[in-house]
Amino acid sequence: MTETQNAAGEKDAAAHDRISAETLAARLDDPSARGIAGTMTDLIRGGELAPGLSLPTVRALAVRLGVSPGTVADAWSVLRRHRMITTRGRRGSVVSGPPAVIHPVRYERVGDFGDHLTQDLAIAAPDPALLPPLEAALASGARTPQLHRYSRTSLTPALREAVEPSWPFPPEAWLAVGGGYEGVHLLCQALLVPGDRVAVEDPTAPRLLDILDAQEVRTLPVACDADGPLPHSLRQALADRPALFLFQPRAQTPRGWSLTARRAAAIASVLESSPNTVALEDDGIGPLARDPAASVGTHLPARTVVVRSYSKAYGPDLRTAVIGGPQDVVERVRVLRTYGTGWTSRILQDTVAHLLRDPATEDRVTEAAHRYALRRTGLAERLAAHGVLTDNRDGLQLWMPVADETSALVTLAARGITVSPGSRFCVGPQLPHVRVATARLPEDGAALDATAGLLALAARAVRTP
Repeated sequence: MTETQNAAGEKDAAAHDRISAETLAARLDDPSARGIAGTMTDLIRGGELAPGLSLPTVRALAVRLGVSPGTVADAWSVLRRHRMITTRGRRGSVVSGPPAVIHPVRYERVGDFGDHLTQDLAIAAPDPALLPPLEAALASGARTPQLHRYSRTSLTPALREAVEPSWPFPPEAWLAVGGGYEGVHLLCQALLVPGDRVAVEDPTAPRLLDILDAQEVRTLPVACDADGPLPHSLRQALADRPALFLFQPRAQTPRGWSLTARRAAAIASVLESSPNTVALEDDGIGPLARDPAASVGTHLPARTVVVRSYSKAYGPDLRTAVIGGPQDVVERVRVLRTYGTGWTSRILQDTVAHLLRDPATEDRVTEAAHRYALRRTGLAERLAAHGVLTDNRDGLQLWMPVADETSALVTLAARGITVSPGSRFCVGPQLPHVRVATARLPEDGAALDATAGLLALAARAVRTP
């Protein structure tokens, strides 16, 4: 076959993979943005517009429909939001497939170890053996006032009384939600629109980045040190006028720092220059944290909202977190919840309230925090003896530097050990790391020695050419 014949064949194939503006316009009866998006959805669902099919330009289709290019662009935006089309810059848009829910790709587990997994160091979850018993607390929760009533209770009086003394500033409004990440997700839904900018610490928790991806916002990395986000880095991010600054004030994932009172004051001073930026503090470890909560809200209460989770301290099946912050911000989340569950179970709220006020449970949580620290520092000291330095001061994990992320993961996988790839935690370029969960490590010295030896081996592993 000659080059001319090849070129002709490729041209014919390209023509079959493209639909003309004239042909597509003939299928679109309603030329409004909503009508175009609706008909396109039907055509894609039915397979008449197959995945990979190239679409006409916005301008060409607008001319055929007799509408403005903005009308078609609005329809395309809806289709992109639901993952039905993909825009590839100058190459135009192509059909992706039927409507799809975006997957939290960072959070979802990577790889299948089958029966070969001997040590799971990827999930920084609490040790069930260190969680408090729930029987008495659940019995107390079942006696909550207004049991089985359909009145919507933002926060029960008992839970407010239990959480208020330790809250870092007096919030205007309260709301109980189904866990810390649900609280962050709801706040992002309530406060952000696609195209917004969000300043976020870098590195940070993968689930937070997945939530921001789902909101179709642009993330602005903020560098951090051992005392929290760096004011000069936040100032640079604020130049892009973010709607939100999202960060973790205590036992930060993955680096384990906690915000100091001095740093909180410095951050608040920087935020003064950006009056439309809301500070969202995700306090994911709650009562297990070593330090009291320092907060930007001490200085900017009208623009700071805190989400505090109680799952890691008292049990993930309680699915309870509390939001406290400005009235207008919390009210947006309350309204958003009316489309779904409406309110968090009063039984669960008062169960958590009982746990927070029970002296025996407080002792149990204090002991758990001590044991978690022993496991984290025990591994960190052994890694340091191998020349692998980590600096996590709190939390359920270590942020371990490696020579090469892929080589480290493969080296550990070959020995039945799984850790989290550090790249999943990063907004921008970072030196290679892996995140090692420490909450369920054995406290036996010999076992920790063996684990540290394998991690150090993986830290030094490099890819061969």
